[in-house]
Amino acid sequence: MSSDLAAQHTARAARWIDILRRQFPELLAELAPGRPGAGTRSRPPLGPAALRALGERDAAERAEALLGEQHGLAPLGASAAPLRLHVSDAVRDITDGVVELEEAVWEKLGLGRPPRADVPRRLGRLTALLDDVAGHPVLARHVLDECRRMARRCGRTLGDPETMVRVSGRCPWCDSVSLRAMPAWRTVLCVNPGCRCADEECPCADNAAHRHSWTETGWARLAAEAGADADEIAALVDSDEAGDPAGAGAA
Repeated sequence: MSSDLAAQHTARAARWIDILRRQFPELLAELAPGRPGAGTRSRPPLGPAALRALGERDAAERAEALLGEQHGLAPLGASAAPLRLHVSDAVRDITDGVVELEEAVWEKLGLGRPPRADVPRRLGRLTALLDDVAGHPVLARHVLDECRRMARRCGRTLGDPETMVRVSGRCPWCDSVSLRAMPAWRTVLCVNPGCRCADEECPCADNAAHRHSWTETGWARLAAEAGADADEIAALVDSDEAGDPAGAGAA
């Protein structure tokens, strides 16, 4: 990887960091949309059966939110659970991701271990180190990938739908021109509601909301079977990512 390409990666990473710094406080606000009133505090404690039912409902909501997120669908309406679990999951994922990313950058640059700080401050410190990161091409790409992933997850959780990019060729399973790439997940899926594959490990046969998908490692095989081009798929994903992420403007 050339130094020029690494510099492009860090420049794009800077844009994603800026988006994440602006949106993460909104995500925290979504985590606690209201303060419990006196009536809530005065309720009697729940019994074992009620607690078990509440846990089952929370688990179902978490699974539904994750499935929707994996297919680019924003959650519809407020959760019935005491906490909005898809929001708390996103907050935890992004917080852990920022901490791990900053630690990796500091270690690679020989800076030791970064002091504790909240997410916005850590992101600010990462931005200040991007010029140094550009001198390490593999690290620069990793920083870009992680910042993009976390910013897009934050945006989707706040209600921004995931952009889908049309992929040329026909789905190997249903022969329709319904292949779409999801840049944030770097995944291609078939959006034909009636498509069902023959893969025994794929849940599309049992779950109508699921769509058969191909991760990046499967693009070459998909391209061969669909009459598409693996390099073109990667270019579509990258060009869409660089185009207008979360309303941030052109790269």
